[in-house]
Amino acid sequence: MTVPANAPAELDLLVTGPVFFDLVFTGLDHGPVAGTEVWADGMGSAPGGIANLAVAASRLGLSTGLAAAFGDDAYADWLWSVLGQQEGVDLTASRRYRHWHTSVTVSLALDGDRAMVSHGHADPEPVGTLVDAARPARAVVAELTGPGTDPWWRRVSETGSLVFADAGWDPAERWDPARLTLLDGCHAFTPNAAEAMAYTRTDTASDAARVLAGHVPLAVVTMGGEGALAVDSGSGEEVRVDPLHVQALDATGAGDVFAAALVTGTLNNWDLQRRLRFAVLCSALAVRHFGGSLAAPGWGDIADWWNATVAAAQTGERSARETADRYEFLDDAIPGHPLARVRRADATIARFSDVDPGGAGPAPTVRT
Repeated sequence: MTVPANAPAELDLLVTGPVFFDLVFTGLDHGPVAGTEVWADGMGSAPGGIANLAVAASRLGLSTGLAAAFGDDAYADWLWSVLGQQEGVDLTASRRYRHWHTSVTVSLALDGDRAMVSHGHADPEPVGTLVDAARPARAVVAELTGPGTDPWWRRVSETGSLVFADAGWDPAERWDPARLTLLDGCHAFTPNAAEAMAYTRTDTASDAARVLAGHVPLAVVTMGGEGALAVDSGSGEEVRVDPLHVQALDATGAGDVFAAALVTGTLNNWDLQRRLRFAVLCSALAVRHFGGSLAAPGWGDIADWWNATVAAAQTGERSARETADRYEFLDDAIPGHPLARVRRADATIARFSDVDPGGAGPAPTVRT
C-alpha cells in the first residue's frame, strides 16, 4: 500500500465496496403485487451497502476507514455527512465523482427476512485504486468478485493486515467453486449458509464450513435464526453457537453487523467461541430496529441488554441464567467503552440546511 509519509496512525479496520442509500419499509402484511398498492407501518433511511459494516464497526469502538466511491448528488451529500460526522468513519480513502449518482436500495422487511430492489452503476475506479492510497489497517474487509478482478486484498495481506472476505450475492446464482481461489491471502471467509453450501456443493452448513476451512485459516458460516458456526483450520477447532431469540423487525445489514463484531473480537484476541457469541449478540440486537446500518448496536445497547439479562437471571429465570452464563465475558468486555445512545434511522433524509457535507473533515475532491 502506498501511503504518504506523514499519514496518521493505522486504522483498526478498513472496509471497501459500494455504498448505497437504503430506504427500508417495515410492517408489511405482504409484498407488493402488480397493479396494487401496499402501505407500510414504518420506514427509515440509512447508509447501506458496505456502509452497514463501517457503521457497525465504528459503533463497536474500532477506528474504521471506508474506501468507497461517492457521487455528487444530494444522497451522496447526506451519506458523506452521516458517515463521517455522525458515525466517525474515516473517509480519507473515499472519493467523490462528478456526474455519477448514488446507488439506491429499497428494502422490504417481510417474514423475518427482507426483499430488496436496487439500482446503481459500477464504481468509476477499481476499489484497489482507493485501497492503495488508504491508511494501513490491522484488518480489512473485502468483497470477492469474479475471476479477472484485481486481487488487491493479497497486497494488504502481505503488509500484515488480516483480510476478512465476504462472497457477496451471485446474481447469476451459478456459485462457481472456482471463485474460492480468490480466498488466497485471506484470513477468514464469512458467507451465509446458503452461499457456503452453494459454493462447496455440500448439503449442510457444517460440511460447507469444513470444506471452506481448506481455503482460509478461519471459516465462519452464519445461519440466521439458527446461529452460527466456525472452523479454525489451524487448530481443527469447530464451534457452533445458538441464536438469541429476539423480536425481529428488520434483518437488513444483520450479516454486516455480525462481521463487524467478529472482527472486533478477533482484534481483541478473544477465543473463537467468545467471538461467535459476541457476533450473534450484536446481530440479534440489530434486527430489533429497522434501518440497516443505523440499527447497529453501540456499547450502550450491549450494556442495556446485559444488565437486563443479569437482572432476569437473578430472579431465577432458567433461560436468562443460561444466557448470562454464556455471556459472562461481557463483565470484562463492556467497561472502558462509551455507553452513549446511538442514532437510529429517520423516516426521511435531512433537509439540505441540516447537511454539512464537509463535516467529516476537509472538503472531498470531486473527480470527473
